Amino acid sequence: MAIHLESWPAGTPCWVDLSVSDPDASRAFYADVLGWEFTESTEEFGGYFMALVDGQPAAGLAPPMPGMDDPGHYWTTYLGTQDIESVAQSVAEHGGSSIFPPMQLEALGSMGLFTDPTGAVFGAWQYGEHTGFNVYDTQGSVSWCEAMVDDFEKGKEFYASVFGFTYEDMSSDGMSYAMFSVPGGERPAGGIGVVDEGQSPYWSVTFNVASLDETLERARAAGSQVVMEPYAFEFGRVAVITGPDGEMFGVIEPPAEPPPM
Repeated sequence: MAIHLESWPAGTPCWVDLSVSDPDASRAFYADVLGWEFTESTEEFGGYFMALVDGQPAAGLAPPMPGMDDPGHYWTTYLGTQDIESVAQSVAEHGGSSIFPPMQLEALGSMGLFTDPTGAVFGAWQYGEHTGFNVYDTQGSVSWCEAMVDDFEKGKEFYASVFGFTYEDMSSDGMSYAMFSVPGGERPAGGIGVVDEGQSPYWSVTFNVASLDETLERARAAGSQVVMEPYAFEFGRVAVITGPDGEMFGVIEPPAEPPPM
């Protein structure tokens, strides 16, 4: 297990969270499937729960807000920043839009929710006391986040302009995909690819698991659907499954020997 207590370089996926309809059911599901434990919720932050891996923050679950329509259920990826107001301005200047403008969450930090020009939703997090997830490369931690857009060049240009992404192209016949890095980052921070025809753009999250087969067995027993059957590639074995509200997420079992980056 690796611990990272400082803020992540700007532009790095630093946090993920999910709006859930039944917090108790979702906590039970993720505790069983990914081994998470949870903080106690408080009214101060709308009943928000932090998921913990070995006592370290790994992700968040948000209950429905009273009086608001169902916002939908999908994992949101937050990109780190030291200046969220500048991010909001840059998003608008480069063809994106704001869903929730930047808001201060007391000493924890500030958050905003945006769409890129292709329509993929993402968040931005300005660091305060909360510096994002503190654990990686272990069971239950975020392994990978990626933007799946409907215009590869437009998507790459947007994130390069707003967050300084640089790319290592990994495209092949019939597939456009690149890994992105951020200024000051020590390794690729995520990926960008193209959605299937007819699918809406989105950001996805994949979590690290010790055994993919055992994880899928627990997930199926908990009512999960396997959206994408397991397949192996150089970075491990991966599958896509659903949670209690139908939210999709990936689970990956890394290879015994990590490939060179």
